[in-house]
Amino acid sequence: MSGSSPVQLKNNTGGRNLNFYILCSFILLLAIVLGLVRILKGPSAADRMMAAQLFGTCGVAILLLLEKGLAGETYLSDIALVFALLASLATTTFVHRAWSAADKEHSSGNS
Repeated sequence: MSGSSPVQLKNNTGGRNLNFYILCSFILLLAIVLGLVRILKGPSAADRMMAAQLFGTCGVAILLLLEKGLAGETYLSDIALVFALLASLATTTFVHRAWSAADKEHSSGNS
């Protein structure tokens, strides 16, 4: 007999998967940091909003990766769902405000 049981092999594979998920999460965290730079230096409000959307998307992805890596932590998907809903709400609010500002600018230009 080889000495390693299937349970030990499964645990070793799970550890590698966890490291992979954590590595991917750090890469996404780096994307969030770069997005923060875009928010601080963004030339327009739309660029800043896109960077904020990146926060939401990366946040959801990080939570889902961690849920997958930490099998059994199902509450992370619930938090990811809330983040996704808040991100869509933020986008809707931004579009509404940008559209209203464009309408006011257009109407003041006509008068």
